[in-house]
Formats: sequence, structure tokens, C-alpha cells
Amino acid sequence: MVDQDRVLEALKTVNDPELGRSLVELGMVQDVRVEGGQVSLTLVLTTMACPLRERMTDDARQAVMRLSGVEYVHITLREMTPEEKRRLPGVTKKPGSQEPGVAQHLNHIGRVLAVMSGKGGVGKSSVAAMLAVALNRQGKRVGVLDADITGPSIPKMFGLHEPPPMGPVGILPAETRTGIRVMSINLLLPDENEAVIWRGPLIGGAIRQFWGDVVWGDLDVLVVDLPPGTSDASLTVMQAIPLNGVVLVTSPQDLAGMVVRKAARMADHMKVPVVGLVENMSYVDCPKCGERIEIFGPSRALNTALQAGVPLLGRLPLDPELARRCDSGEVEDYVVDDFGPIAHAIVDRASVRPTTPLFL
Repeated sequence: MVDQDRVLEALKTVNDPELGRSLVELGMVQDVRVEGGQVSLTLVLTTMACPLRERMTDDARQAVMRLSGVEYVHITLREMTPEEKRRLPGVTKKPGSQEPGVAQHLNHIGRVLAVMSGKGGVGKSSVAAMLAVALNRQGKRVGVLDADITGPSIPKMFGLHEPPPMGPVGILPAETRTGIRVMSINLLLPDENEAVIWRGPLIGGAIRQFWGDVVWGDLDVLVVDLPPGTSDASLTVMQAIPLNGVVLVTSPQDLAGMVVRKAARMADHMKVPVVGLVENMSYVDCPKCGERIEIFGPSRALNTALQAGVPLLGRLPLDPELARRCDSGEVEDYVVDDFGPIAHAIVDRASVRPTTPLFL
């Protein structure tokens, strides 16, 4: 017959992935009740923002369901009080005290896709944001790592302004309204308008921490928004993060095409597969007559893709509505029919086997 002691004994086999200790030992299992074959309990989390909460809940439910006689398990979640957090056994780390990579063993990420452009002003970050939104709408678990340390724009697009929470092991990413996990230097600044005046080594260190010290949890896709160009930040990402592919973003101007070919050369030198090319701001649809106007001149997307030796994934319009949505933190509400097939193609073309980082 099932009783409270047997339930607790079963839950001793379930660990908190962050702390590496039993939920029971950590005092995270409370209010266990058994009525016939019905079991109810409360799982007390260090934070409700924990991206691993679903995994812990599922593991706890399965452990109890394996007991003979159990028909149903109901689990309620709540957050620890400050006093309960202080009483956690063996938790002595303070924010900022962790070593690089402390959260890496907790993260299970299916694909890591970097979005890159040769020059600024082509809408690379908006393409990265739209890619994350499109994949999220397809039911995938998505995160965005903003590697543009000196020019971060991802948080504003998603309406994120509060600092991310700190877990017992590492930083927890901020979460958007639709569940996209985001980490950016702008979320850690005392003022989002503050300039980040750092040299290359500090920028590289921040990117490596965003990869290894952030508890991303279980993700299907992590989108990495790179800064323009082929300098330190892009080099750090390609050397330190296992990438499944790079998406190149350009615009119709020949100058943008020339510089994006440099980005393609860099990816080739670093042995990182290029998924394909997206031409942004390719045209605008007249709101009165519907005529398609190529305001930056004829599209050079196909020619640029051929010269770079990469597939052309699609062309995107210049749309004032997208600019308005990004400015107001509502990029998740923007609907563009052209991007769904592009997002599908990006994931389908991404390499199944990620690159091997040279250093961490």
C-alpha cells in the first residue's frame, strides 16, 4: 500500500539538476498526501523562473508513478521563501562567484544557430528576433543569446527591461511573454542606455559566460545574435560555442553584399557551416496600390548567394510595422508570412553535428 514514507523514498532518487542533490534532501518536497491511489505534493523551487522546472516536475511525477498502486500524481509548484533559500544545504555560492561554464552541464540544446552580417544597418538583429519568434510559433523551445555586447538590441525588441534572476548555480535567462529565453548584457546594466566600453577580451569573456554560466535548460534552438563584422565577438562565438550553422543577412546594396561575402569567408575559415543567406529590406509593398517597389535598387540576393557559395533562403520586405513593433517591445506580435518557410529551411539545413569549440 502506498503511504507518505514510500512517496518520499521514491523522490529521494530525483535530484535538482542545478544543485545535484535529492529534492527530498533539499527540502523541496512538501505537503505529501496520499488518498488511495491519488498522490498530491508541493514542489518548492528556488525560483519559479527556473527553466528546469518542467524537467524536475516530470522526473518527480514519474518516480512516484512507478510505485505500485499509484494511479494519479498531482504536483503543485511554489517558490521558496528567502528563509527557505538560506536554509538550502550546501548552497554557498553568491552571484558572481561561479567559474566559467558552471551551468553548462545543465543545458541540453538541440541546435545553435548564429545570425551574422558583414555590416551594420541590414536588420540582422530583427532577423534574429523574427527567427526566434517563428520557431517559437512552430512549437519549439527557443532561446536568444545576444552576443552584440556593445550594441545590444534584443531585449528592447522583446520588451524586456528587468535584470534576469540568479539561480543557485548560474544566471537564469529572462523570459518573454511567449516563453522565449533571452540573455543580453543590457539586462545586466544598471541603466539600459549605459554604454559598454570594453576591449575585445572582456567582450569575449562575457560571450563565453552567456554560453556557459547561463542556465538555458532544455532548448530545441538557441539563436545567437552576432554583432556586425568579423572581429573579436564573432571570432569568440565561432571558437567557443558549438554551432550548427550560421545564417547570413544582407540588403540589396552591392556594398552590403561585398561585406557579407567577407562574413561567409570567415565562417569558411573557421569551419562553421553556412546555412544560407537572407536578403532583408529587399522591397516594400505600396500600401495604396500594392505595387512592389525595390527602393534600394534591384535585388542582388541571388548573385550574392552564388558568389558566397551559399543557398538563398529568401527575401524579406522593408516594413514600417516591424520597426514599430520592435521599438515598442512587441516583436512577438509581428506577423510576416514570408518568414515561416525561411525558419523551416534554416532548421532543416542546419548541420546535425555541431562544430567543436577550440576553447571555452
